[in-house]
Amino acid sequence: MFTIQLNRGADHRVLSGHCWVYASEVANEAPLPPDGSIVKLLDDRGRFLGLGLYNGKSQIRVRLISRHNDEINTGFFHYRVRAAWEHRQRYAPSTDCCRVVASEADSLPGLIVDKYGDHLVLQTLTLGLDNRKAELVKILVELLKPAAIIERNDAPVRRYEGLEPVRGILHGQTDGRVNVEVGGLKFSLNLLEGHKTGFYLDQQVNYARVAALAAGKKVLDAFSYMGAFSLFCARAGAASVTAVEIDADNVAAAQANAQANGLADRIEFRTQNAFDLLSAAQKAGETYDLIILDPPSFTRTRANVPEAARGYKEIHLRALRMLNAPDANRPGGMLATFCCSHHVPREMFEQIIAEASADAHHHVRLLERLSQSPDHPILPAVPETEYLKGAILQVI
Repeated sequence: MFTIQLNRGADHRVLSGHCWVYASEVANEAPLPPDGSIVKLLDDRGRFLGLGLYNGKSQIRVRLISRHNDEINTGFFHYRVRAAWEHRQRYAPSTDCCRVVASEADSLPGLIVDKYGDHLVLQTLTLGLDNRKAELVKILVELLKPAAIIERNDAPVRRYEGLEPVRGILHGQTDGRVNVEVGGLKFSLNLLEGHKTGFYLDQQVNYARVAALAAGKKVLDAFSYMGAFSLFCARAGAASVTAVEIDADNVAAAQANAQANGLADRIEFRTQNAFDLLSAAQKAGETYDLIILDPPSFTRTRANVPEAARGYKEIHLRALRMLNAPDANRPGGMLATFCCSHHVPREMFEQIIAEASADAHHHVRLLERLSQSPDHPILPAVPETEYLKGAILQVI
């Protein structure tokens, strides 16, 4: 087994519980390990730190997979996947639809497995685990007995590992179409198409939490994707729901889901850029009791954070100006807002909201902080695993 030795002092993050080693932290990688291989990680004095997946093409040179001198074989991966599944059986809001394996959060760096009924969707985002894809598929078939496993390895992040985009069927026969139930609502999904693995499973808990605020309210759901927040709010008794989504295919899917759940007459769907709608609606003097902001990530790199911050402030400023002010007849409007970029920490996100509320001349009260569903675990020592930040605020 090849070894990677760190610069003096570079072991601090690893010893603190983080699992990434950057190229700049490596003192010695000669002889050069094959990309995708398992390497021993040593500190500057030659002391053992753990075993990791190596890739010389990536700025993240080593991703720790074990802090013990384990034998990395089929039994090792079987144990890790089984442990991840057992965790979901204890804590996931639903095991019919859930994230079964969440990469570093389950000590399987780069492996994502999502479950939609009897279908699994797999992503191998690191070379080390992409090389073991066939082995991982056999383990998943043995443990979860799916009807089909679909590969959605078309995530842009794979290029940092020198991997090409690919999608297809790894096990069973399927056209990718499944009907599932999330929180008692029916959704038709195409797992071979759509964003990421087909659905935002990390919002499962938040769909119900936000919907609990919607009864009797005029609701605007910006960036509505396939309409999950809209459907939950309509079912909860919202007076009206407007769902805004720029992708016509997603709007069509959301309309079909609303029809399947008997909610089509309660939701107005608009195929429109949410920024444009917020701007036009604000100028027209439209107001709402509850606005939901759940945009896609505005940045996937640290370098673009300032630009992303401006985008987040803009949508919050426009949304806050459209919320009803409190009066003798009604409480102030509410904002349920989310950020899914790990490059924008919660403190920054909430500061952006505070600045937007000041510019909108609205004082707001933070009612609740929200996060990702428990089937997307968070490691305190690896802040990148806490990527979804949310908040519920009210104008006072």
